[in-house]
Amino acid sequence: MRDISVKALAKINLGLDVVRKREDGYHEVRMVMQTIHLFDRLELARNSSGKITIKTNLPFLPTNENNLVYKAAKLLRDEFQIKDGLDVKLSKHIPVAAGMAGGSTDAAAVLYGMNRMFELGLSKEALMKRGVRIGADVPYCIMRGTALAEGIGEQLTALPPMVKCPVLIAKPQVNVSTRFVYENLKLNQTTVHPDIDRLLKDIREKNLPQIAADMGNVLETVTIPAYPIIAKIKEHMREHGALNAMMSGSGPTVFGLFERESTAAKAYEAMRKSGLAKQLYLTSIYNNAR
Repeated sequence: MRDISVKALAKINLGLDVVRKREDGYHEVRMVMQTIHLFDRLELARNSSGKITIKTNLPFLPTNENNLVYKAAKLLRDEFQIKDGLDVKLSKHIPVAAGMAGGSTDAAAVLYGMNRMFELGLSKEALMKRGVRIGADVPYCIMRGTALAEGIGEQLTALPPMVKCPVLIAKPQVNVSTRFVYENLKLNQTTVHPDIDRLLKDIREKNLPQIAADMGNVLETVTIPAYPIIAKIKEHMREHGALNAMMSGSGPTVFGLFERESTAAKAYEAMRKSGLAKQLYLTSIYNNAR
């Protein structure tokens, strides 16, 4: 195989709780991860130069070893002593620095694509094991679907598929540093933690209104006071028919869950006219395997 085209799908967090800060500085989490049908596309092609090259539609993205795409390609080239180089054309649509695992899912797509292109014979589990060396979210991005993530996010348990429903994605003008959010997170007796166990029960029962009601993200306690526009977007979605709206990851992206496509489409138009979001997408829950 000389070339391959791969979709790299985004994720949202239906629930995100931080249990504690560990002695090594990492935070222990319990998160419900969900793939959505919003994706980047990567075109991978062999080259005879032996080099890894990256071209992208966004000029501010790094195209060297600072890009997770490069790190993923190099990891497999080094391990399997692949002589051919790799040209990667990355068409980016997932908002950048937005709490949607955009970089991690691109890296996962490279691991998946190279495994097929070079016939490495690695199982999904073997790819996930390598993915964690690139980033904590990469194994989940290889796995996809609905999952409980624990530890620092690398301990994954597959869950029954989430109810399919329309999802509205809105990213405001601001960018948020994940490091800033975790460094400013205060965990004490007054911290209100989302009930992840109740959310898991809702997912198993396929009860969409209850899933929406029980969503929660403890990181909003840091990000929303710093960036109040996130709260405005959440409220706007709810006012226009979302069952609930919440920040994904460390933000600033907000997603809303809807029961009906028609309601979600009207909410999309209202959000577009409001000017609150720089990037706006109407998509859906994604459960299918690759």
